[in-house]
Amino acid sequence: MQVSLRPIHDSDLPVFFRLTNDPESVRMAAFTAKDPTDRDAFDAHWKRIRALPGVRNRTVLADGDVVGSAAVYGDPGEREVTYWIDRAYWGKGIATAALRDLLAEEPERPLHARVAADNAGSRRVLEKCGFRVTGHDRGFANARGEEIDELLLTLEA
Repeated sequence: MQVSLRPIHDSDLPVFFRLTNDPESVRMAAFTAKDPTDRDAFDAHWKRIRALPGVRNRTVLADGDVVGSAAVYGDPGEREVTYWIDRAYWGKGIATAALRDLLAEEPERPLHARVAADNAGSRRVLEKCGFRVTGHDRGFANARGEEIDELLLTLEA
C-alpha cells in the first residue's frame, strides 16, 4: 500500500469529521473534542488550526484515498505530533509510514507526543518512529468521561 502526505484540502474535512465520529476510534484516542458530533465546533477547530502559523497539517493518503490526518503543532521547543487514521486501516503500517513522512518534513527536534496509556497501537507507532517514553501524566479524556493515565513521549535530535 502506497502511503503519502499532502496539504489538507477543504474536501478532506468531511472525511476527517466521519473518522472522528467512529466510537471505537474516539474511545482509543481518548483526548478528543467534548462532542465529536458537533459539526460547527469541528469546522471552527479546523478553520482555526489551518490558519495558525507554524502548524504543519497533512492529509494521509493510502493508495490515493484519504485515510486520515497528521500534524505537528505548538511553540518552538514544545512542538507535538498528532495523527488520526481511519480504523479500517489500523494495523497496516499506515500510521507509522505517515508519521515517518511527517517527521522527514519537520526539522525541529525535540518533538513530543502524548498517548492514552492503554493505547498500545499508537504507542507502537510512536516508538517505531524513534519516540521514547519520557514521562507519565493524568488528564481528563472527553471520550471516556474521566481522568486517565497518559504517556509522554519525546523524539530527540
